[in-house]
Amino acid sequence: MTIKIYGDLGSGSYRRVAAAAKIMGIDIERVNVDLFKGESHTPAFLKLNPHGLTPVLQDGDTLIWEASAINIYLAEKANSPLLGRSARERYEVLQWMFWSGEQWRVFATLLFDQRVAGRAMAQIEDPAIVGLLLKNMRSAAAVLDAHLANRQFIVGDELTLADIDIAAPFSQVFRTKAPFAEFPNLWAWQQRLLETVPAWAQTRRDLDDRMDTFLNAIGLTF
Repeated sequence: MTIKIYGDLGSGSYRRVAAAAKIMGIDIERVNVDLFKGESHTPAFLKLNPHGLTPVLQDGDTLIWEASAINIYLAEKANSPLLGRSARERYEVLQWMFWSGEQWRVFATLLFDQRVAGRAMAQIEDPAIVGLLLKNMRSAAAVLDAHLANRQFIVGDELTLADIDIAAPFSQVFRTKAPFAEFPNLWAWQQRLLETVPAWAQTRRDLDDRMDTFLNAIGLTF
């Protein structure tokens, strides 16, 4: 039975799952959920995820939401080194994934809400909120930049789910104007991922095509 992933190509969270599945050689069937039309808040979808958020995995009787949890499930199913090659690496990968959720991606998501989603709904960004978000993002980016000073990857010597989780905010960086370019090691790491991980580059193109098509249709450019 093919694993179904409910999601929108314009979602950075869906990108994390799609890229990881491709890297691990796992076939998935994307069930389109048009976020721009509010399809994640229909009664049918809310039965899958009461939060109205994508992506959602359906594998037989197994139903999982939250991209990080989905990727852990897929990695365990495939016995993939993306979850670490040893017990120690596994805990490091999980450490950075949890850190990413609490100290990193959350601020990027809120910045997207302010600078992209808000504009799409004709709302003006709140300078106080944006200032707080940028402060927190710079603080976290400084930690990452130092960590990556002598490393090619977040954990160990190969790509892991930690890289995919932490790279996710770069999906919208040119739209949100997140200050990542201020941190040379962090920026160089993301560029290496695009150059050396074909699935990460392809999902970036898919996301850009989806976002640009929508934003152009409503007359917004970034």
